[in-house]
Formats: sequence, structure tokens, C-alpha cells
Amino acid sequence: MWLIIFAAVIITAIGGLIYLAAGFHRFAVVKKIAEKNKAAAWVISFAAVAVIALPWLLFVNAWAMAVVLIHLFLFNLIFDAVSFIASKIRKRKPERNISTTAAMVFTAAYLSIGWYAAHNVVITHYDLTTEKNIGEPLRIALIADVHLGITLDGDEFAEQMKRLDDLNVDAVMIAGDFVDDDSNRADMEKACAALGNIKTKYGVFFAYGNHDIGYHNGSRDFSVEDFAPELDKNGVNILVDSRIMMNDNVCIVGRHDPYAEGRMPIAEFMKYIESSTYSIVLDHQPSDYDAEAESGVDLVLSGHTHGGHIFPTGYVGTLTGINDRIYGHEKRGNSDFIVTSGISGWAIPFKTGAKSEIVIIDIKKQSEQ
Repeated sequence: MWLIIFAAVIITAIGGLIYLAAGFHRFAVVKKIAEKNKAAAWVISFAAVAVIALPWLLFVNAWAMAVVLIHLFLFNLIFDAVSFIASKIRKRKPERNISTTAAMVFTAAYLSIGWYAAHNVVITHYDLTTEKNIGEPLRIALIADVHLGITLDGDEFAEQMKRLDDLNVDAVMIAGDFVDDDSNRADMEKACAALGNIKTKYGVFFAYGNHDIGYHNGSRDFSVEDFAPELDKNGVNILVDSRIMMNDNVCIVGRHDPYAEGRMPIAEFMKYIESSTYSIVLDHQPSDYDAEAESGVDLVLSGHTHGGHIFPTGYVGTLTGINDRIYGHEKRGNSDFIVTSGISGWAIPFKTGAKSEIVIIDIKKQSEQ
């Protein structure tokens, strides 16, 4: 499915490139050049698009360039349609190429907001209750989709983790995709060390995501086998289809990513967890809600969707049934499900459909409300 989406993005970007060049070709100065030399006019038109696109390719990545071109193309298309309708109403063609100019200004403003949303990490808070005895009220932090190197390097991630000390969290849950296929070892080591420096009562708990495992480890200078020891030496509890009692009343289950072979069904875990014990499941992809609710899990924490990342692509996952939820809190039976939009996101340094966040969850016994 994602290969189809990526292919569609590339095809749309190429089509947009041609359409945008045609838009620049309508500027008066280019029209004058075209009267004398049509080929030169088209070269200038494509060069104008290249001036916009190439810096993103050279200094960020190809996906960022594609996002800029696609948004410029779509907004240009919309403004062209508005201009066409206006010209029909007014019964005369516009004297200037207003639509392309407007599209450039609107795209710059829209993606600037998206850049800020991706790079500015906010705190999102949820209050949950349970009928089970969890002892003292519990405050946990949920972090997912760090994708080190996209909007946060190792030092920047460490600065974000210092914020948790002021929030007095009892435990930190990492719901996968801590590193990316293009992360570097230096950033990975710094980020793992930052997890070890967080002051908590019960520690840090980690479950793998699809990018932690890696699609093509050759593009980064460390493997998943190098990554795990760095987490371990910084006191992080790595849960790969395994469970651990956080205290006498709460059990943490870390599920392997659905892309991994031989993933254990959630029902198998719940056989060995007392019904009176409060269960928290780290499951990177929010794609097994029915089974998790049926098995009696109390709380499932996920990431993966980035909250939609680039609007409206996030809805593809729910419409096709790949994901059960894009973002936020949902209750199914007695089970709570929370999907975070992540502290960063994969490959694209914009978020036009979401925000970057650290999630704080306060859990209390229902009678304590």
C-alpha cells in the first residue's frame, strides 16, 4: 500500500513540475521571451521551478521536495480554477498571472505553518480512570516516532527529554520508531543516553517500530543489533513480544511490530496476566484494536501514523483498514486506546495534518476522581 502511495507521490510531483512550468510560462516577461525564442522561454520556466525545488532536494531530501512541489501544484490548480471561473463571470481574461503568484504565496505560508508544527514539540494531556487498584495515581509519558535526524538530532532530543523531569512522570513509554533508516550512530547514542538520564519512579519501557528494525540497514551506520545494547546500558526496558511488571499492580506488554514475523497474538499475553492487574500495551501500529479490546487490555499506546502527517494522507490508513485510528483517544469496551502523532515524523519535515507532541497520561482509580 505504501509503495503505491509513494509511487503516486512521485508521479504527481512530476506532473506538477510540468504544470508549474506552464504556470511560470504565463508570466508577462516569459511571454515576451517566448515571442522570440519559445525554447528559451520553456527553459526559463522549468528553471524557475528548479530554483524552488532543488534547495529542498540538496539540503533536506527528495520527499520534502516532492511535498513542496505537490502543494504548489495543487494550490496553483485551485487558484487557476478560481481565476477561470472569475474570468467567465467578468467575461474577460485576467491581465496578470495572479493565480501562480497567489499559489506561491499561499504554499509558502501553509508549509511554513507545517514546518513549525513539525519542529515545535507540544505537551498533550489525557486523564484516564480505571476500576482496578493501581495503587497511587500513575503519570506516564508516551513518546513515539522520534525518527532521529528528521526534525530532532541527538542533542535536540536530549533537550526535549529534560522537560519530562519538570512533569514528574512515573514512567516513560516509547512506542517505536525511535530511529530511522537514515539515522546516524552518534545521534542514536546521544538519544539513548538521554533516556537514561530521565528521572522516573519506574523507568523507561521500549517497544520496536518498523523503522527501528530497519528496512535497509545499509543506509545507516549501525544495525538493530547495535541499537539494543545502547538502550540496555542506559537502563531502558526493551520489550519484544514480552511483558514485565512495572510494580505490584501494573504490567507492561511490549508487542513486536506487525511487520515482524511470528508476532505473538495479544490473547496469549493476557492468559498470563491476572485480571486484577492493570495492563498497558505498547503496540507501535494501531492496527489490532478489536483483538486487544476483546482480550481485556486496559490501555494500548501507539504511534506510527504521525497523526496524519501531511493532510489528508493520514486518512488512507483508516479508509483502507490498515490503521484503526489516526490520532487521539478512543474507548472500546473497557479498553482505552491512545495514538500519538509523535515527537517527530518520517522523512518529511512538515506536519500539515498534525503536531509534534509528548503525551502525558494521568491514570487514577475511578473512586479517586
